[in-house]
Amino acid sequence: MRIFIALLLLASPATAAEPMTGAEFEAYTKGKVLDFLMNGEVYGTEEYLSNRRVRWAFEGEDCQNGFWYERAPSEICFIYDGTIDEQCWHYTATPDGVAADFLGDSEGPNIYVAGENPNGLFCPGPKVGV
Repeated sequence: MRIFIALLLLASPATAAEPMTGAEFEAYTKGKVLDFLMNGEVYGTEEYLSNRRVRWAFEGEDCQNGFWYERAPSEICFIYDGTIDEQCWHYTATPDGVAADFLGDSEGPNIYVAGENPNGLFCPGPKVGV
């Protein structure tokens, strides 16, 4: 399984304690494919497209298309095709890289940006059988 070293250079200055604003998040992610780690293993990969569109895949699963927006200052939310439930996060620069902390009623995962994926995001399309 791929593991990437978390060497991140932020596109805009952000203090280590403050979550990124929507503008900072957009500057950091625009045009990139990023891997996310949870407990030291790849959790998923997200591709950041134009107009705040995204494509996400949990490790080894099908891709989901969606979009992101800033719901409140520093709250970055995602909605993916086929669902109306938003998933909101704080993205914060830390000494270890960028942390993504889930915001919601239930306790969700806290994950880290592992870095850019040099291979991009592979989305094979719908499963077709004979």
